[in-house]
Amino acid sequence: MKRPVIIGITGGTGSGKSTIAKEICSSFDKNRITMIEQDAYYKDQSHLSMEDRVKTNYDHPYAFDTELLVKHLKSLINGESVEKPQYDFEVHNRKTETIKVESREIIIVEGILVLEDEALRELLDIKIYVDTDADVRFIRRLVRDINERGRTMDSVINQYLGVVKQMHEQFTENTKKYADIIIPEGGHNRVAIDIIKGNIYQILSTEE
Repeated sequence: MKRPVIIGITGGTGSGKSTIAKEICSSFDKNRITMIEQDAYYKDQSHLSMEDRVKTNYDHPYAFDTELLVKHLKSLINGESVEKPQYDFEVHNRKTETIKVESREIIIVEGILVLEDEALRELLDIKIYVDTDADVRFIRRLVRDINERGRTMDSVINQYLGVVKQMHEQFTENTKKYADIIIPEGGHNRVAIDIIKGNIYQILSTEE
């Protein structure tokens, strides 16, 4: 198998990057494309109490085990499978179970800091930044964290104002300069999504 094409999709929390990544993956044969979520690579926090886990700044680069993510991507590039971690956002820690991920022709890496780390960035063949209005992103995060991650409205608001907004401006937004493609309005930008799909179809067709 030829070297896989690695596509990085990043943007702020609630920007629509996950929606775009999932739609792209669902549009192709699962035997030819796979996805790695950066969120799965939050560091293990078994050594911390629940109280201390809650205080973790999950929007800072240090919250991620980027070294493991880079190692896994290199293994996938070499045609090897990896055991991707799983993260439980309700207990703020990794699960004991992992998910086996096989190497594919197209590998999508999705997360808020995919373009922040140089070693990770250098593995990406196509770099995409999803640029969505801050108000829209906050509302999406609020709904997601309450419905999917067991958070209260007050905790989401306090976390956003106290940490998330600042971290986005300091770390995520600055990575826009590394992007090959900038997509306004996330998952609602049908033209941009179709263009990316067309590019992937072209890549896959040249490998047949």
